[in-house]
Amino acid sequence: MSKLIQRLLIFFIGLPLVLFIVYLPAYNHLALNIAIVIVCFISSLEAYNIMKSNSEMQSKFLVIFLSTCISISSLICSLTGIDYLLTTFVFICAFLILLTKEVFSANKSNLPSEQLFQDSNKKITSSLFVLVYGGYLLTFLSRMSVLKNSTPYLLVFLMMVFICDSFAWFFGICFGKNNRGFFKASPNKSLIGFFGGILGSILSGILGYYLWPEVFSGSIIKMIILGFIVAISAIIGDLAESVLKRSAKIKDSGAIIPGRGGILDSIDSILMAVPFYYFIIIAMFE
Repeated sequence: MSKLIQRLLIFFIGLPLVLFIVYLPAYNHLALNIAIVIVCFISSLEAYNIMKSNSEMQSKFLVIFLSTCISISSLICSLTGIDYLLTTFVFICAFLILLTKEVFSANKSNLPSEQLFQDSNKKITSSLFVLVYGGYLLTFLSRMSVLKNSTPYLLVFLMMVFICDSFAWFFGICFGKNNRGFFKASPNKSLIGFFGGILGSILSGILGYYLWPEVFSGSIIKMIILGFIVAISAIIGDLAESVLKRSAKIKDSGAIIPGRGGILDSIDSILMAVPFYYFIIIAMFE
């Protein structure tokens, strides 16, 4: 099966499935929040394996467990109404556990002190990265699930990211043959694809403005700005994951999704865009 066909199948099957899950509003989007926990678990595994390839790491079980606990805390908040400060608290506790583990892990060793902690900086920073990248960032999607206008917010965000990605790919395929290589992190991506992605995200914002005028109130300029910021952060997120994979000398973060690779290969744009989108809609529309 060609990569084009695989990509089209994902677009016409995977995207409607995601939107269907978002459209299930029961218990503050319980289905979506459960899916977030599962995705966080898998993405944390993939992020750990990427970092492990060329960096010292702490225990795999510990790091993945703590990262998953962060996403579970956001699920608890969505079900119980507890403030999402709990998720931030769990994240800080997880970081403290990583530090504590490094402090006491050397107690059973007889090596000289200068050798005991020579890799500690790498272990702590790489493990912390997994907590943030695999576990914490996606909880901002969960935070939207408890807002009054959660469904329009979530749908517009997903439209912005997915259409940004699709427009970037389409414009790159059709018009980007002579302007590739600008992004060294991903040489196959074109400059025209970059601008096409921004256009797609902005058009998605404008569409959301007319579909839900009572939600996205005020000037349409706000949606244009929102679409632009989401596009930039989504594209940077995609390129940043390419940097991680290049550093680890791997092509894909995993092999769970045909034609796409791993979970991180499919949500890398979402991870970086969702915090920006969340804070902006809180400032502009709540």
